[in-house]
Formats: sequence, structure tokens, C-alpha cells
Amino acid sequence: MTPMDMLLSRASVDTLIEPAPSADQLSEVLAAAMRAPDHGKLRPWRYILIEGDARPLAAERVIASMLRLDANAPEFKLNKRRQRFSTMPLVIALGMHLRPDHKIPLWEQEMAVAAATMNVLNALHAKGFGGIWVSGDITEDPVLAAELGLPAPHKLAGFLFVGTPAQQCEPPRRPDPAQFTASWTGSPVSFSADKE
Repeated sequence: MTPMDMLLSRASVDTLIEPAPSADQLSEVLAAAMRAPDHGKLRPWRYILIEGDARPLAAERVIASMLRLDANAPEFKLNKRRQRFSTMPLVIALGMHLRPDHKIPLWEQEMAVAAATMNVLNALHAKGFGGIWVSGDITEDPVLAAELGLPAPHKLAGFLFVGTPAQQCEPPRRPDPAQFTASWTGSPVSFSADKE
């Protein structure tokens, strides 16, 4: 597979089984994250590995967060989150080590974390693993972030569920990039994707 074939075949996978990447494989995957654009060299990404017996404990913290944010959260949603956080081969909490008073704007710091996360997903795929980036309102909960080691002003950017895809699937069909591309010649552009 060429590097371009690898990029074009990546898709989010949430039906994951053991094994997760080994320590050496994960080190190489996370090294790819360090190649993300990073204005100011702030390195705002932080990775919190949740594996083994720590997974059910993290799941209970996530459930507590959900209930803090919505005391009437539906039971099926709570159970789904509990099950997924408890059983995924590896969960990586995506931390944003933010510096609000720095000359680099916060949005650029957050985008660096997002770019690094995409590198992680691509590297996982290149190594034969799968992953999916999950978020939701719990990523805005400062209590959960602090419990994971990210006290304010630091935040969560979500979680990666990581493992081996349970089955080989064809990547989903993606839209034609031409729908999202326009050449600017002096007047505002329009995109065919916005005309649907």
C-alpha cells in the first residue's frame, strides 16, 4: 500500500477488539503526533492512556460527568458509555495543555491538538489498528478533565478508542473533493457542497 492509498483508505472504526498497540507500536504512533503543525512550538497535546483495570474506573468517572451535566441522562446512554469505556482495548484521553495568555491564540493551540490527533489516527491505520475519536459534552466538563490530570485552563479534546478492527470493512464512500474546492479570482467563491 502506498502512503496515499493508506490515507485514502482510513476510516473511523468503533468495533474494536484486542490487541491494542504494544508499547513500542504506541510510541511510534504517538511520535507521528509530534509532526503536527504547532505554531510557537507550544506542544499543546497531552495523551492519557487508559487501559486494563483503569478502564472501568474511567468509565465511572465519565458516567459521573454525564450525570453532572444532565441529571436526567437516559439510562441507555449511560450504559452505552459505561460499556464502551470499560471494554475498548485502549482509551486515550486527548488533552489540550492550553496557554491562554500566550501570544499564540487558543484556537491555534486547539487546532494543533486536532492536527496531532489526526496524525495518531493515520498512524494507527498504517500499523493495522483502528480507532475512533469520540467527544460529546463531557469534554467540556472541567471536573472530569481535572480528574484525568488536566486542571483548568487545560481541557479535553475527546477520547480515542483504539484496538484491532473486529472485521475488515470497505472504507465508506467519501464525497468528491471538488464539491468543497473553489478557485478565488477576486470575488467571493461558492461551493457546490453548499448548494445541496
